[in-house]
Amino acid sequence: MAALVLGGIMWVPSLLSVSSPILKMVAQSIRTPALFAMGMGALLLATHGVLQFFKRRNAALPPRVEPILGEQPAAPAQPPTEWSMDVLAVIEWRRFEALVETLFAQAGFETRSQSHGADGGVDIWLHSKNAEGPVAVVQCKHWQGKAVGVREVREFFGVMASHSLKRGTYATSSVFTGDALAFAQANGINAMDGARLLQTIRSRTAAQQAELMKVATEGEYWRPTCASCGVKMTQRQPRAGGKPFWGCQNYPTCRSTLPMKDEAA
Repeated sequence: MAALVLGGIMWVPSLLSVSSPILKMVAQSIRTPALFAMGMGALLLATHGVLQFFKRRNAALPPRVEPILGEQPAAPAQPPTEWSMDVLAVIEWRRFEALVETLFAQAGFETRSQSHGADGGVDIWLHSKNAEGPVAVVQCKHWQGKAVGVREVREFFGVMASHSLKRGTYATSSVFTGDALAFAQANGINAMDGARLLQTIRSRTAAQQAELMKVATEGEYWRPTCASCGVKMTQRQPRAGGKPFWGCQNYPTCRSTLPMKDEAA
């Protein structure tokens, strides 16, 4: 504002009509510094306005929460030894997929899967020795307390159709909604919920059940794997407080997170 006022004061004499050649020359000579002062004043005012805008906007936003490493939860005292729904609940999603893959391998299929990254809606490809290419696909959903809906099953059917496959299995540790089950039955999809999966496991021989248990409880079976990086996640705690959560070890390069289970519940 001071620069604008000063430039205006300097500019006024240049607008006056004077008869003296000397005064006229002085008035013309101060036009350039007057314009410079007013230009700088306008630029400074505009910059100030922009800075104030961002300052007010940032003040209205919630503070950025940077996660920090928290005290890591202890591993279970003993891994499970007998098959129950508790086993499906305690293992992480990658162990669940490995369990389902081994189940189909025991049935005579050649299986192919990937440990992490985008899967295109397919977790396990099933191949037969008597056919070229995959004969069926499997999608796994390791969900707790949330039913698989018809939208997820429809998307899986679309993946099957894109690969010209008429056989597919949707396996989940949870349950299916009624609409999802009806859609799966109408379109040749084997909807395998946690109860059916457990029933299938128990129908195997004792040696096969032991093999499946070994696969399910391999390594840190309880600690989730980052779906993007394929590495084990670590417990993190927001700096501003709040509930701890699982975060990728490669943070901040990878910002994948998963909620932690409520052990009390």
